[in-house]
Amino acid sequence: MRSCNTCGVYGNDFVPPDDPHGQSLLDQVADAERALNEAAASGRPDATGVDEALDYFNAVVAAEQKVEPRDWMPEAYRKTLIRQIAQHAHSEIIGMQPEGNWISRAPSLKRKAILLAKVQDEAGHGLYLYAAAETLGISRDELVEMLIDGRQKYSSIFNYPTLSWADVGAIGWLVDGAAIVNQVPLCRCSYGPYARAMIRVCKEESFHQRQGYEILYTLAHGTPEQRAMAQDAVNRWWYPSLAMFGPPDTDSTHSEQSMAWKIKRFSNDDLRQRFVDMCVQQAEVLTLDIPDPDLRFDTARQSYDFTQPDYDELWTVQDASRYLRIPPGTLCQWRHRRKGQPAAKVGRHLRYDPADVRAWLKRQAA
Repeated sequence: MRSCNTCGVYGNDFVPPDDPHGQSLLDQVADAERALNEAAASGRPDATGVDEALDYFNAVVAAEQKVEPRDWMPEAYRKTLIRQIAQHAHSEIIGMQPEGNWISRAPSLKRKAILLAKVQDEAGHGLYLYAAAETLGISRDELVEMLIDGRQKYSSIFNYPTLSWADVGAIGWLVDGAAIVNQVPLCRCSYGPYARAMIRVCKEESFHQRQGYEILYTLAHGTPEQRAMAQDAVNRWWYPSLAMFGPPDTDSTHSEQSMAWKIKRFSNDDLRQRFVDMCVQQAEVLTLDIPDPDLRFDTARQSYDFTQPDYDELWTVQDASRYLRIPPGTLCQWRHRRKGQPAAKVGRHLRYDPADVRAWLKRQAA
């Protein structure tokens, strides 16, 4: 086993495999907070002799200072921030639902109280982020309306069903873990309100990840049935968690410009690789398997080779109908009769995992 300080049950206390003196994610958050305070104390670049607003904006970003709501900014920068912050906020609110379903079914009063606190935190995160988006000149009502009519999105991982108590643990370890890897660099985002919101969000998300990791640790070291439940949850949530980092860099339409503006600091593929390297060490402590037969440590890169996820979004009833060539009404009847391929209920709508539909069809043909 490579060096790892997850010998307790704290899932994000880890040392990157390529840097034995590296920092944990919470250390990185603390450093970002110090840098934020130092930037505020040091003052902004001198505007003397700067004729163009764009030149001064670029100077502020280059100096690792923060762009504030009162500052001039390129319209494309503002729109990029609205899109990203809104999707983040929507995901925090929608993300309450899969775990909220388990509050009344948690196995103990302690587990119920912890899960309730976590779901409340997610609501708070949505509030912080909607407030940050509002500083860009858009109202919360407008953001919600754009989500409802399809002009904005939330993370599709929250369309997956939580089938067992172990899913709550897998969401904490993998989904919240992926979120932390994604979000810690945002603590250094060039837009001040977003960076400051992310400092608090990441501290609380650390608790969420640890809570899920501890649930899986307990199940994995419990009865054979509990261990099997934990492994099944990890098997189902692993690849959707990898997809949370967005499309491959070659297919990403926003990453390059966002990195130039220092809204984000690392590419989708870089963050995905960091997440995999982190999880392999943690899985060894959990004594659970990562469901990737091609997972290998590359000594040259000092990182793990891994299978890329399927980046397909969840299918609607119409998508599944077109693939199976079965009328949408038949699919809905099957769902009502508890037969046919598995589907998840999201609000009033059904959503299908393409991999589940393909596996179901293969079983029918066998």
